Amino acid sequence: MLSRKKDTREKIQLGGLIVKAGLHETDKAILLGILMDAAHRLGDKKERDRWRAIGKAAFANDTQKGAVIPDPDGPDADSTLGAYRD
Repeated sequence: MLSRKKDTREKIQLGGLIVKAGLHETDKAILLGILMDAAHRLGDKKERDRWRAIGKAAFANDTQKGAVIPDPDGPDADSTLGAYRD
């Protein structure tokens, strides 16, 4: 079990991700639906890699809104995603 202080910090960090993604004014039911749908898709490695690339680009750019989303099926998909993979 997380301590109260750790739990609070984690919730603040997660809320910060919503703000960083530009979703802070989005209906909470929509946000929950998006997150639940994403949770079901976590087993798809290609989707996970795409999401990771988007997130890393957003953190690297340090912007309030996310980076341009690479098209996983586009002509430059491998080179676009490759720049952000571990």
